[in-house]
Amino acid sequence: MSPIKKLLIANRGEIALRIMRTCREMGIKTVAVFSEADRHALHVRYADEAVCIGPAASSESYLRGDKIIEVCKKLNVDAIHPGYGFLSENAKFSQAVKDAGLIFVGPSAHSIEIMGDKLSAKRAAARYNIPMVPGTPDAVTDRAEAKVIASQIGYPILIKASAGGGGKGMRIVENEAEFDEQMERAVSEAISSFGDGAVFVEKYVASPRHIEIQLLADQQGNTIYLFERECSVQRRHQKVVEEAPSSCLTPQIRAAMGECAVNVARSCGYYGAGTVEFIVDDKLDFYFLEMNTRLQVEHPVSEMITGVDLVRQMIYVAEGRTLEIKQEDLQINGHAVEVRVYAEDPANNFLPDVGTLQTYVRPQGNGVRVDDGFEQGMAIPIYYDPMIAKLITHAATRQEAIDKMVRAIDEYQITGVQTTLGFCRFVLQHEAFTSGQFDTHFVKHYFTPAVLKGQTNETEEKIVAALVGHLLQETKKTSNASSTITAQKSKWKANRS
Repeated sequence: MSPIKKLLIANRGEIALRIMRTCREMGIKTVAVFSEADRHALHVRYADEAVCIGPAASSESYLRGDKIIEVCKKLNVDAIHPGYGFLSENAKFSQAVKDAGLIFVGPSAHSIEIMGDKLSAKRAAARYNIPMVPGTPDAVTDRAEAKVIASQIGYPILIKASAGGGGKGMRIVENEAEFDEQMERAVSEAISSFGDGAVFVEKYVASPRHIEIQLLADQQGNTIYLFERECSVQRRHQKVVEEAPSSCLTPQIRAAMGECAVNVARSCGYYGAGTVEFIVDDKLDFYFLEMNTRLQVEHPVSEMITGVDLVRQMIYVAEGRTLEIKQEDLQINGHAVEVRVYAEDPANNFLPDVGTLQTYVRPQGNGVRVDDGFEQGMAIPIYYDPMIAKLITHAATRQEAIDKMVRAIDEYQITGVQTTLGFCRFVLQHEAFTSGQFDTHFVKHYFTPAVLKGQTNETEEKIVAALVGHLLQETKKTSNASSTITAQKSKWKANRS
């Protein structure tokens, strides 16, 4: 396969910029697509070429695979990188790209299709004896039978949408009396969110940790794992704080999870960058959850501890190159933490708080990375995910990475919208997090809006102190200047005498 010379990024915001920067380093020309709402976005200005593909609604722009392929043909594009979200896990789009004679920087349509459905993913993984949470092997068709299976598994159980993700179509059932009502809700939400009401039942792990393994695989069958990411701090089943490596895994468990993840990839002939997610119980037993057949939002922490540019490797794999990195070449270098900076109000159930970034100043310094797609004065569009940025820190130890993150959060200046920065600061300084003794229920167990009030007062005090200090410095400068002028005048008069 010939090298990619021009690549279209079928995405927006920070991930589009992230991909474009690696392309520029590789000498690859880039094409941005954008909606009318993103006309002045940074990724549009950064790309070598940019084309508007429709109105603000993603269904009329970023999800229009036909328009995106049409742009590729007009501009002689070689390949498409889908980023994450939108069309990144759409098997039909992947196939359409291939059918159009273009390169899809990602896995085959076959892999996406198998792993895109949780039940078919489980069936594929089962052939390699991957540990599974006890549950129904197929979608629930007979509710009475499902209720019997739930009783056999033992409550609490989890009802999950087969085509689901992001916590949608998911219900915890504490006892049999709740089963029918929660089943109705799960099916209804699954239909609303995914157009597919298929659900399955599995044992609910009471104190789970959400740990995932980063994979890289080439088209020649070579697969490696780039260790794990801890993603247990979540709100509404969606991640907010991630780190690598996990604070709870032993080298033996890490290796076992890595090998299982590699086998999951082999079960569907996977190539590209992907992630296998596991839940880990309080005894450190792990169970296969799902596979994400794309780049993850939290991929930077894996890059920081391994030194591997995952986007660059995805492009190499798409070009047909063999992986030059061997498993034995990889080692964990220090510790990395990522927080997602959302335009959300943590004091109001994390509801989106879109608006204009009246102030926007990024933190800087050694070991600090900011992946974003905004600048001061820009508006956060209401049409898309409200993530402003990903803030990442890297240091020699976990505590140093945490301390560096707290410093970076304090330096991040954002006004005009509410953000999750204060919440993330609370998490990082909480004893449960610093000790490593936490699970996916962190928010439920420890967070209330009241804990942020003290932070707000502290921040205001720092701002006032900084202003007072600044004014004192200016006053001192003025005073010194006046003294200097007076002295100069006296000296001039003496010389004149």
